[in-house]
Amino acid sequence: MLREAPELSLWLLRSPSPDSAAAARLAVRELDDTEVRRAALFVRPADRVQYLSAHIALRRILAATTGCPPESLRLGREPGPLLSPRTSRPVLRHPPVPVHFSLSHSHGLILIGTAASAVGVDVQRTPTIEAVRVVGPALHPAEWRELLALPEPRRPAAFAQLWTRKEAYLKGLGTGLVRGPALDYLGLGTDADAPPGPPGWIVRDVLVGPHHAAAAALAVAVEPRITLRTLPVACLYDGDAGLPLSAAPLLALRRRGSWTLRWSLLERDPPG
Repeated sequence: MLREAPELSLWLLRSPSPDSAAAARLAVRELDDTEVRRAALFVRPADRVQYLSAHIALRRILAATTGCPPESLRLGREPGPLLSPRTSRPVLRHPPVPVHFSLSHSHGLILIGTAASAVGVDVQRTPTIEAVRVVGPALHPAEWRELLALPEPRRPAAFAQLWTRKEAYLKGLGTGLVRGPALDYLGLGTDADAPPGPPGWIVRDVLVGPHHAAAAALAVAVEPRITLRTLPVACLYDGDAGLPLSAAPLLALRRRGSWTLRWSLLERDPPG
């Protein structure tokens, strides 16, 4: 009897502008006191609205998964394998169904992943070539050799994709970058001396547009079925005027093959 493939749900959201009508309608009341305090610490309004949007979206996605109201969910931290406060992973306290999640945001783009097993996601804006030169030598030696083998103009995008794979895996593992980036190989296997990737994990690139890179890591042994949905900001509005989460259209589907993407959905500006 064939086992059903594990599921990984990904949600992509563009943060609204801080001075927009959409930002004023976000359901901030659904956040807990800790989230509200953290949001207030951001100096730049765009960063504050991005944080609020990400955490409202996370709560509504978890609410749809568990059947609990978003404001009733208790989020916390669970120590990772290094048993350090710097490596604690976010968890949902006492979930009625098994659910793991991960959240990442970068320069206006938010990515959230949920699954029944440990998961990590990461999104990054493509860096400058100077940033690649500075950070690149800290990678696994085979990863760095693969990047150096590329023409220089292609290295920033390739580095961003590699770095998101690495961060997604380390988030899922529960260590974050406290675990050195040179310890694990997350490259594409083009280097002759490249070792295998992390055992027990599936790490996949997620195509999110021309200016960002993203990836997801899932603690499973077989290829998962991955769905990527774009979440309209109106799904995060307070009150009855907002769209239901079910209004999030499918952007991409992946299982044992390449992504099929509906780019027009990703490129739309947020309403409001």
